[in-house]
Amino acid sequence: MDQTADIVIIGSGIGGASLAYSLADSGRRIVILERGEHLRDSPEARDDTAIFLKGFYRSSEEWIGTDGEAFLPGNYYYVGGNSKFFGAVLYRYREEDFSPRPHMDGASPGWPITYDELEPWYERAEAIFKVRGDASQDPTEPPRVSPYRFPPVQDEPAIAAVRARLNKAGVHPSSLPLAIDIDEWLRRAKTGWDAFPNTGSGKVDAEAGPLAAALEHSNVSLLTGANVLRLETDPAGQQVIAAVFLKDGVEQRISAGVFAVAAGAVQTAALLLRSANGAHPRGLANGSDQLGRNFMNHNTTAMLAIDPLSANTSVYQKTLAFNDFYNADPETGFPLGNVQLLGHITGNILKANAPLLPRWLAGLIARNCYGWFLTSEDLPNPDSRVTVSNGRIVMHWVRSNMRAHETLIRKTRHVMRKAGFPIVLTRTFGRKTTSHQCGTARLGNNPQTSVVSTDCRSHEISNLYVTDASVLPTSAAVNPALTVAALAIKAGAAIKQR
Repeated sequence: MDQTADIVIIGSGIGGASLAYSLADSGRRIVILERGEHLRDSPEARDDTAIFLKGFYRSSEEWIGTDGEAFLPGNYYYVGGNSKFFGAVLYRYREEDFSPRPHMDGASPGWPITYDELEPWYERAEAIFKVRGDASQDPTEPPRVSPYRFPPVQDEPAIAAVRARLNKAGVHPSSLPLAIDIDEWLRRAKTGWDAFPNTGSGKVDAEAGPLAAALEHSNVSLLTGANVLRLETDPAGQQVIAAVFLKDGVEQRISAGVFAVAAGAVQTAALLLRSANGAHPRGLANGSDQLGRNFMNHNTTAMLAIDPLSANTSVYQKTLAFNDFYNADPETGFPLGNVQLLGHITGNILKANAPLLPRWLAGLIARNCYGWFLTSEDLPNPDSRVTVSNGRIVMHWVRSNMRAHETLIRKTRHVMRKAGFPIVLTRTFGRKTTSHQCGTARLGNNPQTSVVSTDCRSHEISNLYVTDASVLPTSAAVNPALTVAALAIKAGAAIKQR
């Protein structure tokens, strides 16, 4: 029997959950379709051997790379999406990220909206995710109407010492904006949260934050284990009329007046491409041939700063960043990117990323190292794209702006050595590492060069919205989650006006 709703949201990650939260007080019947199930608590949830060495939570789904070889992308399919494992860093994009600007090997085109237009939606997103921070510490922090509602997560003594070292080295360390209740997180076990699954309320992920708030309303329901296969339109292709999904091996159908896709930048593009029909032969919302294009994925490097004479006694570590090279590197004049701490690196985590490293050596290095995550902007390129071939996802990621990223690595290495870390090791992540996927259904004012409007509505299909990282026209060089949430909440306000 077919089901009905007023609004169907596909995906319960940051974008889908934030949209549901924005719409929950509308009184309309909202159904969220999620392919995954709830992530239940278990001993493995805080076991670095199970998580990193054994891949206990890793999906077996394979995508095809540009080289034609299958690979495991590292995506997670649970209620709350990838945010169940995220580092909980919720930066606002910098004000400069919304304007066109040159990079070392290309240009960032800017946005069709300004930072000021998105600022009130950022504030609402920070409120529902209970973001902790201190805007006064970071020179690149954009203008704010209100300060953070909660103080930053406190540095542990070892990290406070690193902050002092960085100050002496001439950079401006600042507290990361974090969606973490540190007391609640540590009550479960004394571990970091970065890449660890959230099975409680210590990390304010999509499930614990906006989804939980939305589900307090009786008009909002969540259907798990519902893998959406395609969307169907009316014969003229002007409106989506139903979503067809597989649950418990049975194909089912739900109709609604409004549909929002928030399955993640890759899966959203794949779903809309797979939904091609006579009215939309290239895929839904793809008359411009822009769907799946301009895929971006951040250029990222892990850096280990090692001081053999100083043990790292931290438990969680991830409270510190610096953005001195973010907007304009003093040497080159170009934007380079963000530098932030990873969660505490254990021997098992190090061993998982360097399998040939003897376990004893991995443990020795881990005791004296501080792990950093370096991020540079990946520029939009229409040839960098997601396609579907014989039902399988194919990634054609064309990497860009690597000269800037290499410069960021060089300059950060110099900072670390100046701060008293004589040994600095780096590993740049390859093309098959899917970090911060975005850009496959970009928003814009021109239907010929974009997929959705500035309210995240399809230019071609009047009741179809996209509310995940697909819509980001640029990737910037900070974590995109808060920007996705802000855009989704903004889209919800527009849907209420329908």
